[in-house]
Amino acid sequence: MQKGAEAVHAANPNVLVILSGLNYDKDLSFTLNRPLQLTFTNKLVFEVHWYGFSDGKAWETSNPNQVCGQVLGNLMRNAGFVLDKGYPLFVSEFGMDMRGTNVNDNRYFNCFMGWAAEYDLDWALWTLVGSYYLREGVVGMNEYYGVLDWNWCDIRNSSFLQRISSLQSPFRGPGYNEIHPHKVIFHPMTGLCIKRKSIYEHLVLGPCSEAEAWTYTPQKTLTVMGTYFCLQADGLALPAKLGVICSYASSKWETISDSKMHLSSKLADGSGVCLDINSNNVVVTNACKCLNRNSTCDPGSQWFKIIDSTRCISSTKSFLGINSIFSFGVKSLLASFS
Repeated sequence: MQKGAEAVHAANPNVLVILSGLNYDKDLSFTLNRPLQLTFTNKLVFEVHWYGFSDGKAWETSNPNQVCGQVLGNLMRNAGFVLDKGYPLFVSEFGMDMRGTNVNDNRYFNCFMGWAAEYDLDWALWTLVGSYYLREGVVGMNEYYGVLDWNWCDIRNSSFLQRISSLQSPFRGPGYNEIHPHKVIFHPMTGLCIKRKSIYEHLVLGPCSEAEAWTYTPQKTLTVMGTYFCLQADGLALPAKLGVICSYASSKWETISDSKMHLSSKLADGSGVCLDINSNNVVVTNACKCLNRNSTCDPGSQWFKIIDSTRCISSTKSFLGINSIFSFGVKSLLASFS
């Protein structure tokens, strides 16, 4: 790998050098014991792969909260540690069954979306193709992970493209207003963020380009930046609301469960609730679900991630189409070296 990296550098000193790991590109831990010795700096990128099937059938047969916590723990120990060393980590392969019927993939992808948003990762999706001339001895084999359908004419799953578009623009980085860093509350299952329609209306999910900017205080209150309004739980199956008395227990929000993606608060009677969404994408509070070892329970609707952002909040709605879906944010990747 070192010889290969030096060869690439010698051929073109202006390109990035990407190094992959072992075990189907899931393991970079060997570099801890054998640090790279290279003649160049500030252009090295590490890559990692992660699919639902990388973990067998664990997502389908076990509790998703526990699997998400365990798998991400392993992933960060085996590959994510390079981020702490100042290197970019590029997810050069990930994807899911676009038919939406694969329980293992669906649960894995909710966890992936939260992780990718939290670390603002660069990525490349497997895959564009809808089918193959010949693969595994099958003529015209269908590629169910493909963005395109079998005949390469239509989109296989348009909702997937809308969902993944939230990760196409960096949440933070050069070109953004870094004087005012803030938090956004991201919902991995939809790829949307919490926003207000107006000061008097319910909180809803919407494009992350229109996300509400929050501060998360040491007292664990989520306050709309520049205001006195904080997020409050109002009751079971009721919309979450904004209030100005932020000392109540119902205004304190903690991340719970092994996945660290349940946002939990206490009602006036002391019972615990978690943020959730209803069928209209209104943000509500419900009893926290899937906290035990039940493998049949899917917590996806209650998974939220508080992430750092310097992205300018815009009221302009946009949809990034298929032509840009495979661009993995080269500008942000290059900015890691500036």
